[in-house]
Parts: sequence; structure tokens; C-alpha cells
Amino acid sequence: MTVKTPKNICIFEDDQFFTLFPLTYLRPVFELRCGAVTLAERIRRFFPNSDILYQCRDYLAPLLTENSAAIRVNQMINDDCLFINGSVLCDQALVNTVLQNTDCTFTYNNKTIAFWNKLTTSKKEIDVRCIRYPWDLIKLNAEALKDDFEFTSKKIHGRLYDGVHLIQPENISIGADSKIKPGAVLDAEHGPIIIGNGVTIMPNAVIEGPCYVGDHSIIKAGAKIYEGTSIGPTCKAGGEVEASIIHGYSNKQHDGFLGHSYIAEWCNLGADTNTSDLKNNYSSVKVTINGETYDSGLLFVGLIMGDHSKSGINTMFNTGTVVGISSNIFGGGFPSKYIPSFSWADGANTAEYRMDKAIDVARTVMARRKVTFTPAYQTLLQYIFEMTSHERTS
Repeated sequence: MTVKTPKNICIFEDDQFFTLFPLTYLRPVFELRCGAVTLAERIRRFFPNSDILYQCRDYLAPLLTENSAAIRVNQMINDDCLFINGSVLCDQALVNTVLQNTDCTFTYNNKTIAFWNKLTTSKKEIDVRCIRYPWDLIKLNAEALKDDFEFTSKKIHGRLYDGVHLIQPENISIGADSKIKPGAVLDAEHGPIIIGNGVTIMPNAVIEGPCYVGDHSIIKAGAKIYEGTSIGPTCKAGGEVEASIIHGYSNKQHDGFLGHSYIAEWCNLGADTNTSDLKNNYSSVKVTINGETYDSGLLFVGLIMGDHSKSGINTMFNTGTVVGISSNIFGGGFPSKYIPSFSWADGANTAEYRMDKAIDVARTVMARRKVTFTPAYQTLLQYIFEMTSHERTS
């Protein structure tokens, strides 16, 4: 059978983005992280010689264009093109299938997954890993990390100080300029460990694979990072973290437990912040997203936190809590299990966070990491503020 190599790959976002709020308020679905890379990066690495295009919601396009300068965003294409749904956890099996069949539309549970040039009436149902809810990212993270290890150098670079313990080093990849300090344990017996470039693992930290620590991140002294965890670039992580994704540019550097959770960018969890990820009656966790309550079908779901949100010291989050973007949570007791975007929540009451104040803080936080708070970013924040206003007045 002839295998066709696409000249162009269009990674598109379908109309199910709202079931991934608040994580997709400021980014398209395909920019979410699962494993060591985003969903888009996972697709792109299978097509190194193809030109890449993105299709997303119109209001995301200006910021996405800024962040993806070499990629065309929301532009028409009249040339040969393979369209791939950005919610897919792409793998070699999917790639082989779509490259060998150019005359049909591939679907999964009636969801369009891929097609060549234009939709066709001829459909083929295929089995793929697809992201529909935030907990899908968490559930598939360990599996994705095992896939991602095959794309690493599988070599150990950087500096390992005396007293570092590596268990099954053949399953460990460490990038350039990284430092692993005395007493640290990297245990890859149950899955690979991927350490990026310029990472610091402080003394006596324990990391269990499968796990990923992104470029320029810091794992604090004595941290316990358990399997199924991805910590994106430029993060600080300490305390106890299990089966969670910290997207990037966020901090959870103090004691406290974070489990089966997804933390977006520019978040900060105060000292002794704790998340419950298991109900006392062992029933499946229900989660509220965009005004609808869903049964996750899972025993373990922790905290889903949108960009720029923060918790004060000693904050407790109940099982399956969702926090929108630019919200601040503090005070005693459990806050509500659903906290709207741009809110101040003290456990008993919730008030609206002024837009001008939220912008000032976001600009300050990003500047500390030498990231520019652009007009496009501000415009998008203001758009989401208006879009979510009904949640704060209902």
C-alpha cells in the first residue's frame, strides 16, 4: 500500500473545547500538556518535513500567533493537507493508519479525528486516545511519558554530585546543564524519568518514574515526586506530588500534597496547600465544568486550576475542585468545589477580582520570569473576564 507524506499538517480544534475549561480559556486544546510535550508537539514530531498550520477559536488566534511565530494560524490552505484533531494523543499507529488511507474521514465515537484535504462521506472508525476532559490528561499522563522517553537521547548529561542514586539508569534521560545534588534518588524501576536542560534537583529529593521535569525547573530539597507526574518548564516543585501535571511557569514549592491534578501556567500554591484526590466513600469523583457536572468515572481526581490562580497558605481543596483563571483562594475550611474565574474566595464568600488588578499582577508575575505581557495577552484576559461574568453574578 502506498504511503503518502503530507506537504501540510493542519492541527485543528473542534467544538468540544468547553469541556476542558478552565484549562482552555487561554489556549487551544492542542496546547495542553500530556506527558513531556503538548498535544500539538506530539503530532508535529511525527511530521518533521511537513509545514504546520493551526486552526483554533478566533479569539485565541492573536496570542497563539505571537507564541507560534513560525506557524500559520487560522489561515486557509488550498494545497495538499492532512487535518488532525488536536485533542488526540497521537502515536505511530494513528499516523500509519491515516497515511495509508487518503480517501476517508477517520472518526472515533462520532468525533472527527483526521481527514485529507476535505471531509468525505466515506468514514472509518478507529481506536485512538482522545482528550475530552481535564482528567483524561491526568489519566493518560504516565502512558504518554513512556511514549515520550523513546524520543529522548536516553543519555545522562549535566552534573551528578556524589551521593546521587539512580535506579535503572538506562530508563533515565538527563539534559545538558542539569544538576542532581547529593542524596537525590531517581527511581526509574516502574517507568522512565525525563529531566530537561538546566534543571536542578536539590538534595534528598525523590523522583519516581514515569516522570518528566521540564527545562530550567527546580525540584526542592526533600521533595517526593511520584509516578505519573509532569512538571513543565520553569517550575518549582516541592512537598508531595503524585500523578499530576504542572503545565509550566507555576510553583508548588512548599510542603503539602498535590495529587491527580492539573495546574495551568502562572499559578502559585502557598505553603501547606493540600488537595484531596479520593473520596472517603471511594465513589467516582464528580466535577463541575462550565456549568455542567460530569461523573469522571474515576476514583482519583484532585484539583483543576486555570492560569494565574493562586492559593494562600494552608488552603484545602476538596476532591474534584475546579478553579478558574486569575482567582485567589485563601482562608480556613474547604472552598467551593467550583470557583469562577476572576474571583477572591475565602472559604465562605466569593467576590469578583477587579480586572485592572488582575492585569497588574499578571504583568508583574510574567516579568519576573522575563516573559512579556503583550497587548494580545491582555485583550484575551479581558475577553475571558467578560465571557465568564455570568458565573460571578449568578
